[in-house]
Amino acid sequence: MMKTWPLTGLIVLAAGSLLLGSFTDGQPPKPDDNRFTPVVLTPEGALDEPMVFQVLRNGTVYIIEHKGAFKKFDPVTNSVGLIATIPVFKENEQGLVGFTMDPDYDKNHWIYLYYAHPTESKMRLTRWELRNDKLIQASEKVLLEIPVDRAETSHTGGGMTWDAAGNLYLTVGNNTGNSYMAQTDERPGRSRWDDQRGAGNTNDLRGKILRIHPEPDGTYSIPAGNLFPKNADRARPEIYVMGTRNAWRPSIDSKTGWLYWGEIGPDADVDSENGPRGYDELNQARKPGFFGWPYFIGDNYAYPIYDYATNKPTHKLDPQHPVNKSVNNTGLTELPPAQPAFIYYPYAVSETFPLVGSSSRCAIGGPVYHRSDFTSPKRPFPAYYEGKWLAADLSRFWIMAISMKPNGDYDRMERFAPDYHPRQPIDLKFGPEGDLYVLEYGGSTLKSPAEARLVRLEYNAGNRKPVVQASASKRGGALPLSVTLLADGTKDYDGDQLTYRWQVTGKGQPTRSFTTANPSVVFEKAGVYTATLTVTDAHGAQNSQSIRLVAGNEPPVVGLTLTGNAQFFFPDKPVSYAVAVTDREDGSLSNGRIKPEQVAVSIDYVSEGFDFADAHINQQKVDASTQFAVARAMIRKTDCGNCHNTAGKGVGPSYREVAGKYKTDPAATDRLAKKIITGGTGVWGTEAIMPAHPTLALADARTIVRYILNIDTQKLSTLPVQGSYTTRVPADDPGRGKYLLRAAYTDRPTSVPSQTTEAVVVLRAPRLVPTDAEVVQGAVRDQLDDYTFMTAKPNTYIGFRQLDLTDVRQIEFRPNWHLYDIYRGGFIDIRLNSPTGPVIGTTELKEEQFNIKKFPGGIGNFWGGPPGSDRNLKTTASKATLKEAVRGRHDVYFMFRNDKVPPSDALFPLASITLYD
Repeated sequence: MMKTWPLTGLIVLAAGSLLLGSFTDGQPPKPDDNRFTPVVLTPEGALDEPMVFQVLRNGTVYIIEHKGAFKKFDPVTNSVGLIATIPVFKENEQGLVGFTMDPDYDKNHWIYLYYAHPTESKMRLTRWELRNDKLIQASEKVLLEIPVDRAETSHTGGGMTWDAAGNLYLTVGNNTGNSYMAQTDERPGRSRWDDQRGAGNTNDLRGKILRIHPEPDGTYSIPAGNLFPKNADRARPEIYVMGTRNAWRPSIDSKTGWLYWGEIGPDADVDSENGPRGYDELNQARKPGFFGWPYFIGDNYAYPIYDYATNKPTHKLDPQHPVNKSVNNTGLTELPPAQPAFIYYPYAVSETFPLVGSSSRCAIGGPVYHRSDFTSPKRPFPAYYEGKWLAADLSRFWIMAISMKPNGDYDRMERFAPDYHPRQPIDLKFGPEGDLYVLEYGGSTLKSPAEARLVRLEYNAGNRKPVVQASASKRGGALPLSVTLLADGTKDYDGDQLTYRWQVTGKGQPTRSFTTANPSVVFEKAGVYTATLTVTDAHGAQNSQSIRLVAGNEPPVVGLTLTGNAQFFFPDKPVSYAVAVTDREDGSLSNGRIKPEQVAVSIDYVSEGFDFADAHINQQKVDASTQFAVARAMIRKTDCGNCHNTAGKGVGPSYREVAGKYKTDPAATDRLAKKIITGGTGVWGTEAIMPAHPTLALADARTIVRYILNIDTQKLSTLPVQGSYTTRVPADDPGRGKYLLRAAYTDRPTSVPSQTTEAVVVLRAPRLVPTDAEVVQGAVRDQLDDYTFMTAKPNTYIGFRQLDLTDVRQIEFRPNWHLYDIYRGGFIDIRLNSPTGPVIGTTELKEEQFNIKKFPGGIGNFWGGPPGSDRNLKTTASKATLKEAVRGRHDVYFMFRNDKVPPSDALFPLASITLYD
């Protein structure tokens, strides 16, 4: 029967025989993303390496930590307290790693912990009594012990869940040394690197998902329906799923009884003769089975059996008839057929599941949502999510909502709450009120104490809180400081009338309150003030935001001017610049009171796709690190912080250790940049593997490496405040990125904090993409294979707003290739300021420049570089020379014409427009 939430107990999902529901026609609408509100529950610093949590009906949350702590979050006091510390072995990923509560916890107060014994090489599944927030030590019952290796191994599993019959599922890691490929090393003394002894062994519990029925006396029985019968020879009856590498967070679908989990794969980033590249998996088991490891991965991609004596790969196994012939195998030789993964993805962008992204990966899993699992919840998810699996990846900071077809097969996925970016989500499950709880591990082991937190995602089906945006006309200045507080950008998604209340506080100063949206306030005394805006809607829902104001110090004024074009750079051409700085208290560059060496000036090239806004200094101190603000922004966008710290060892070496090792190596920058992209291992004497980052541009990787190698540079190293810089695009970069010119100055401290001001100029590559035109009249976006372009027709045009044409002498138009005789060719007129403005240049694109059938020399001479590059096809571009010099910014229109063809004909497929000086 269906279990419901008891007064203080856990929810238990009921299994049934129905297939998954899936809406087709009449599917409920997708709710607005802004209806999901992340609520941070735990205070900063309250958690350290949290692993698993459980939620009670009254909102209490119990949390375990890797080092052995068992903690409680109290929803009344919003505090976290320590209940007990379990003695555990804490190395090689082992520790306190598993926790669940009995389905009848409200009656028996039983909890289950899975941990590494502190002195003996074994993992333990134990039952305890938890009464009045005290863990009764004498109550511990050992249900199961699993012998493990400890030296040079990893992967512990530890995920637990229940089915409706009261059966407990436990994931057990493979307990094997890490590698790029499958671990099948049968040499003497190398059994720790042979997964055939564990994951592929029917007589070993490692690399498995177990299904047992806990009994009241602290033992367990074997339920019917596991992979092997109770009396099987050389096969453990506890096994439900075998052939897993490191299964983490399992869950049971209450409508089907099917099992779901996340599976962490090996680290190879490319296919090779040694086997396929590594994949993480999100798996579904409709019945007991063998899920492939160490012989298969992903869509049953096979690993060859590797001959370690000759260092050569040999034969591959048949997934329908796999066999385990290892000398370390104590189980059956013939294994069940291998089951392919439900969802699988590599480090690189997945062709099959592109939405998962790229870079590091750590598939976690998560729950399947059904409204019927909850009794009178306050905030149930909308019907749109019925039957969807919410699965997370720890390293990629996302949660996916995965939809299944009516028969349970994969249908599609989409980002869930895309504006919420969990910092290494390590566990997630639904609470009794319908909310999704997410436990965030934090950026790394060292950062976990500061960044770990428990978050509750609440769905608001009715009135939503206002979205508050607080700002000010000035954030600081000399006395008396007059400021207008601004509520611009504040909104209410429900369109409610809003009321505003500002409170301004300062140390030793009376609180001042204002009830208008944009009040003016004057500060007569120096100090740091906090202005808090609280906005209330018509239903009483409130939200707040605060800003800091500094009175008594006027911010400096920084100017950065360029001679010539201020919007585009031209490769291998100089950019002349000059910086001006004035500060009310400090003086200026021009009068000599501010020295040039006190001003930070930098120029960085960033590859296509980088968001330069992330590189702003904000309130950072101006020192040598200012020169690497772009690099730090790049690091924040990658997963580097998951394994590395500035100082102090994490999973990998600290940045300072890397800098120390390579500071005298002149070739280190290029070598390490390539290693960031391709991945690597073994340099630092550990089994830890640095993941590949195949989508990171080499130029950006070099920027990151230069920052790391200069991490301890204390002396300010800056460009002169006036000079010329020659732009040189890296040879291995397509040249479509940007140059960032930045100047910053931090004034001298007084009785109030220093103020920093920066000026930033962004110079973009002189290449326009026609399909990105801001004005399109009559022209049509088109596509052929992987190529997109703009199809021009007679008397149509495209336009770009406010292009700086200073120093531009020619404009080049490159067509895309085409197979068919549908383009007639035509002329392009360049007009300024409007579609009828003066013509400043004209050129022509003829059929033989892009029609593959008419290309001189035939088709064989037509093909060029890789797809997506300007060299992809040897089309011939045409250049228009401007009739006169044009200075400054103008709207520019490209008019297409051919008076000899009908208006319905196509003229040419325009692929790119490039400006030349």
